[in-house]
Amino acid sequence: MISHRYVDLPAGTIHCAVSGSGRPVLLLHQTPRSWDEYRDVLPLLGQRYQAIAMDTIGYGDSSKPPLGKDSIEHWAEVAMGLLDALGIERAAVVGHHTGAVIATEIAAAYPQRIDAAVLSASALVDEKFRAKHAKPSRVDNVERRADGSHLTELWRIRQPWYPEGDIDLLERFVVDAIKAGPRSVEGHAVVARYVMETRLPLIRCPVLVLAPSADPHAYPAAAPLAARIAGSRLVEIAGGMVPLPDQMPDEFATVVLDFLDSVYSSAAPPR
Repeated sequence: MISHRYVDLPAGTIHCAVSGSGRPVLLLHQTPRSWDEYRDVLPLLGQRYQAIAMDTIGYGDSSKPPLGKDSIEHWAEVAMGLLDALGIERAAVVGHHTGAVIATEIAAAYPQRIDAAVLSASALVDEKFRAKHAKPSRVDNVERRADGSHLTELWRIRQPWYPEGDIDLLERFVVDAIKAGPRSVEGHAVVARYVMETRLPLIRCPVLVLAPSADPHAYPAAAPLAARIAGSRLVEIAGGMVPLPDQMPDEFATVVLDFLDSVYSSAAPPR
């Protein structure tokens, strides 16, 4: 069962979807998706944990503040504000693509509150990455048109990175892209501005790096990223593409559950 909550924070109202009970696990989505990216993962994780999939501020059904203040650091701060409002002192965090970058910042900035982190299909945002992505992203970058043809263009941009013939996943992406509006592009720029290399050494919790093998954007970065995080584990998911959590929810959830179970099996009982 999945329940939905709207939580008022100083930054705005945050929507989240929750399944299960027990130790909390916060799930963070890619740009320009929403909690829906984890729609099929939530009840699987919820069998053993309290799985919380939030809409990053500006996306999904969360508040849409004016553009200009978006940053990985701000998004991480809002995510922690959500945990505060829910009365959660400690949690594990799981992020995919942009969500993985936010999860990196959360683990680095709030080490005393994060038990474990799963970084799925994360970029390695170092100086080389920032230089390469200094110009506006072409991904999801379409001009709105009165005839609605920009929606078809969004579909065509993403289609090569999605399973062939899977209309449902692409429709879910387009719905979220419409809701995100200009943040469909801005989210990629936010990632490209982040200075990740100074944050990775600050991570103290156990880390799992997931490498979807058919994701051309993230797969090459997985091993180099894992090498920069002391003690991290690297797991490849064969056939995984850009929409990994909703493309392969069973495989995704199984790997995450195995990792979290291993972390918590040797941990002290929750306080």
